[in-house]
Amino acid sequence: MMEIRILIFSSLMLLWIPSSEANNGYMALHKPNRAMVNIPDYDMLQDADGDPAASPKADELPTCLLCVCLSGSVYCEDVSPVMSIVPALPKETAYLYARFNKITKISLSDFADMATLRSIDLSGNLITAIDDGAFSKLPNLEELVLAENKLTKLPMLPSQLLLFNANFNKLRTQGVKATAFKKLTRLAYLYLGHNELTAVPQLPESLHVVHLHNNKIAKITDQTFCKGSTSYYIRHNMDEVRLDGNPITLSKYPNSFVCLQSLPIGWYN
Repeated sequence: MMEIRILIFSSLMLLWIPSSEANNGYMALHKPNRAMVNIPDYDMLQDADGDPAASPKADELPTCLLCVCLSGSVYCEDVSPVMSIVPALPKETAYLYARFNKITKISLSDFADMATLRSIDLSGNLITAIDDGAFSKLPNLEELVLAENKLTKLPMLPSQLLLFNANFNKLRTQGVKATAFKKLTRLAYLYLGHNELTAVPQLPESLHVVHLHNNKIAKITDQTFCKGSTSYYIRHNMDEVRLDGNPITLSKYPNSFVCLQSLPIGWYN
């Protein structure tokens, strides 16, 4: 009887051994390859977060993550991390507000093929240069604000502008062509206060307001605002002129404002 039990146990063992080896072979074949498992190094991530140099820069982030995009308007004001270039804009952008950043230059490619743009406000940046033609492909641009920058000269401006503001720059007469605004036949508001201009550029008939205060304008002529000896000419559109803060004595030019409906505003010597 004992011999029969030993014989049965031996047979069962012979059957179990191949089955076990096969199972082990299957497990080994389907065992995960640890070399392929990518486990994040949390210490390195923490070091990157703590190191400003390792943080993503503004021009590396999607515009609508860096800024606020709302139905055709893009707000990129006082952006952190520092924004030093104009961001890539969604194609449907009509209004761009990129004030109080560190943008230093406007390039030809910044607004290329942005036909929907109607208003650009780049106040409070560090812009020193603008490529000629940077705004030439913007057929619907009506408002351009470049106040509080470091411009010494102006590029060619779109002919359909209604408002142009370059207050608080370093514009010089050599950098502003005499005819820079003459062909802007829709321009109604022109702000050039707090610059270094020594002469008044030619002004289009469409102007309602022109601010030239706090420049270095020392003289004007009978044709600066009017048409010289033509006493029948009245400048009906012009509502407001500012020349205060310039080294000019208006009493020396009594015929320079005869075509205007009101005298220049401000305090004069």
